[in-house]
Amino acid sequence: MSMLASLDAKDRKLMLGCLIAVVVLAVITALLPRNENNDDNPLPGSNLTGKHGARAAYELLKRDGYTVERWEQPLDQLPDRANENTVVIFAGPTVTGEEDLRAVREILARGGRILVTGWSGGHLVPGNRVKPPAQFQAACKLTAQGLDPLASSGEVWMSPAASWELDQPTDRVQYNCAGAPAVVEYASGKGTVVWWASSMPLENGSIARAQNLNLFLNSLGPRERVHVYWDESLHGESHTQWFYARGPVLTLLGLGLAAIALLAVFSFSRRSGPLRDLPAPVRTTPVEFLDSLGSLYAEAGAAATAVEIASERFRRRAGELCGVKTAQMSATELCVALRRRFPLAGKELEQDLAACEAATRDDTLAPRRALELVQTLNRHGDALEAALRAKSQH
Repeated sequence: MSMLASLDAKDRKLMLGCLIAVVVLAVITALLPRNENNDDNPLPGSNLTGKHGARAAYELLKRDGYTVERWEQPLDQLPDRANENTVVIFAGPTVTGEEDLRAVREILARGGRILVTGWSGGHLVPGNRVKPPAQFQAACKLTAQGLDPLASSGEVWMSPAASWELDQPTDRVQYNCAGAPAVVEYASGKGTVVWWASSMPLENGSIARAQNLNLFLNSLGPRERVHVYWDESLHGESHTQWFYARGPVLTLLGLGLAAIALLAVFSFSRRSGPLRDLPAPVRTTPVEFLDSLGSLYAEAGAAATAVEIASERFRRRAGELCGVKTAQMSATELCVALRRRFPLAGKELEQDLAACEAATRDDTLAPRRALELVQTLNRHGDALEAALRAKSQH
């Protein structure tokens, strides 16, 4: 509270408003968490709990003792870990470039086993012969083909999203739907590829139907010593370091940082922004200045000082006109110098200068008398200036 009390009132209101906004956003974020149960999401992700998600299959593998982990790093980093005990699940992947195809080929070359589903999954594996389905069905009871362990999984239901072109003797059809291949197994390099026409048998809403779970487990091969990687890197999400902080926490962090930034901007800019210069004070007119100066002298009783200032100014100007120094000259000596330079100066010059000299020493000088003497000095000064101009013209 001491910190808030030390702030300016406007800053305190702004800070409290930002804190209240952050608390409200935190409450809203807590009440509205990210929804993973959206049945409209067709992505068979291992962390999704909707109807088409595959969270149940992933958790079942962990519970049954499989060594399983999600792979969320770039796919080209996975081949370095692959060997004959590696199983990689690509459920409805999205191929993003040649690097993905090269990574899958490398995994198979090292003896890995790959389970891939759907139309896009068929284009991910080498030697693919995926093609559009002959007909679309909501759900199809698959027909087992052959005596392989995979074909012995039992009753399986699937909604095929693609089919397979049978032109290679190494391709073994394990199940078909209405005569079209739906589950195909074939060797590639040292590894094995298992292709499903769709991800339906491993989805949350269908894995418990009939024997779909058996098909899923048999497609992974023997349980002993296998390491299952469930790929999420090809589901179109960015898997940087910030990927793991996504969701409400990251949203709240961003909003909080934005609020702090706004608080800093508003608090700083009000004091350090450009300031407009103060308006220049209005200059008083000469008459107002004289009135003020006269009032000052009148209140101080300094009429003699006013005469002294005017007399000194007259002395300096007279000395300049006569070319002499007037600092130590009396009124009589100044008059002699002026008469020598200006013979036609006024007759009252000596009398007026003597009167001014006497007034400077009179502390009881009346203001009216002081004004008369100052005006007299100004008249003599103007007369001397006029005489100087007349001489210069001749």
